[in-house]
Parts: sequence; structure tokens; C-alpha cells
Amino acid sequence: MPLESGLSTIGTPALWAWTIGGVLALFVLDFIITRRPHEVSMKEAIGWSVFYVALPLLFGVYLLTQFGGQIGLEYYTGYLVEKSLSVDNLFVFMLILSGFAVPKELQQRVLLIGVAGALVLRAIFIALGATLIAQFSITFLFFGLILLATAVKVWKDAQGEGHDQDVSDLKVVRLIRRFWPVTDDYRGTKMTVMQAGRRALTPLAVVTIAILATDIMFAIDSVPAVYGITGDPYLVFVTNAFALLGLRALYFVLQGVLSKLVHLSYGLAIILAFIGVKLVLHWAHGVWAWVPTVPTLASLGVILGVLTLVTVTSLIANKRAEQAAAAAQEDALEDANA
Repeated sequence: MPLESGLSTIGTPALWAWTIGGVLALFVLDFIITRRPHEVSMKEAIGWSVFYVALPLLFGVYLLTQFGGQIGLEYYTGYLVEKSLSVDNLFVFMLILSGFAVPKELQQRVLLIGVAGALVLRAIFIALGATLIAQFSITFLFFGLILLATAVKVWKDAQGEGHDQDVSDLKVVRLIRRFWPVTDDYRGTKMTVMQAGRRALTPLAVVTIAILATDIMFAIDSVPAVYGITGDPYLVFVTNAFALLGLRALYFVLQGVLSKLVHLSYGLAIILAFIGVKLVLHWAHGVWAWVPTVPTLASLGVILGVLTLVTVTSLIANKRAEQAAAAAQEDALEDANA
């Protein structure tokens, strides 16, 4: 249902059961795929990425036919927001995996655990959010302020190359190394081993814990964002689930592409700020009826427009950087030949 209608939901017990069962089945499938450690080929990554994009798109068609255009619009808009945020999350995953020099054949396992942890945490946040909204309309104001504060942080990180921070600066990493011994090398898929008569963590355990810790931050950002699109807890859950399920495969597809989307963080900051303002307006509308609200269709237009804009500006920026580098190289050659 629209955001303005509160917490009415299309999620019948049967639909919830089928959805949760389907999500668990997909996780079991992913676990079977990653059970044998191997380096992921681009063909494999693209194949699974196409599957995990086609699946939510087809599910949206089901929602459109069964529940009408408004539900379908909220679903697709929420999915687009969550997918955009999950793509930005891949920056942090790449940072952590590269910082710990995770072998390529083990990266899938770490990502799968991270995605599972993210989904569990978001389910908890969704339930808490739904309960709070049902009891206190001021929760919309609280969520809106969270998103506005997050937007400011994302914008500042984009200006200061926030994705390049040292992984050793992560509090969870410093805490682990302070209290537990960590082996110097990976031991396959083992999380702990006996070393010098004492149980020690492997680097795989440390990187997994670091990923799970960042999942908490992502849940705080993403759940309020989709509640800004729809007040239906079922739609909030299913959009989060679909956005996360394909993250493992998408990681390997976008490893090289993400570095070229140099303005993506700016776009996400704008989207988060926009949804934050929308939530604040929704709360204010409940207090003062004359305050306008933002329709879901307008939200979709803004989100698509911002994503398109930052993609175009990123491509232009990359082209200019390449031209500047080529010119600098030519100047260097001329100076050397002079």
C-alpha cells in the first residue's frame, strides 16, 4: 500500500511463507555453488547476475497483476533504491576483501556469509521499524533524520575518497586483534585452527566478522530508505531480499566497473537526502494537513534521473582523466626527446 496508508500489507501468511521459503532455497543454492572453493569466471558471474535481476523483475510482474499498479510501482521503486545502495555496499566489500588479501577462490564464501548476515539484520530492522511506525508516527521523522545524516556522511566520504580508508582502522578489526590471536595465512575455508596449543582465528574469520559488522551500518541506511517508498513491511522485506541475493555474483561483474562510477556516491547521497526529506514531509503532513507529500511515481523519476545523471557525469569525468593522462604522457615523451 502507499506510504500514506500506514502499515496495511499485502503480506498474507501464505505469501510470507512462500517468500521466506524461496529466499532460503536460493541461499541453499548459493551455498552449494560456493561449497567447492573456486575462482569465479566472468561468464559464471554474468549468468548468475542476469538470473538475480530477472527474478525480481518477474516477481514485480506478479505483484502488478495480483495487487495492482500502485503496489507494483512501490515494489519496483523500492527495489531500485535497495539495489543502488547494495551496489555502493560493494565498494566496502571490495575494500575489505582486498585489504585482507582474500584468495579469489574464497571470496564467494565470504560474500555469501556477508549477504546472509545482511538479510538477517535487515529483517530485524524491518520488524522493529514496522512496530515503531505502527505505534509512533514520529518514527517517520526519526527515519528521515537518519537518512539526511547518512546523506551528509556519504557526500563527505565521496569528497574525501572515503572508500580508500585503511581496513585496519575498522573498530571491529582492531578489537578482534586485541583479544584473539590470528594466523598469518589462510587455512582454506576454516575459520579457526589450533596454533601453539591455543585456538586461533584465521584471516577468513576476521574478514567475515568485518563484513558482518559493516552489515549493521548498511541495515541502518537501507531499511529507512525503503520505508520512505512504502509502508508495507512485506514489500520492504522482499525488495531488500532481492537486492541482496544477487550481490555475490554482481560483485565479480562490477569489480572493474565500480571504480569508473566516480560520482556514484554523490548520487546516492542525493537519493538518501531526497528520501529523508520525503519521510520528514510525510510526518509533517500527519501533523499539518497542508504540508505536501511526495508521490511514489515522482520518487521513481527522481531516483532514475539521479542515477542516470551520475552515470553520465562519471563517464565524462573518466574520459577527461584519460585525455589528461595521455596529454601528460605525450608531454613527458617530448621532454625526454628534447
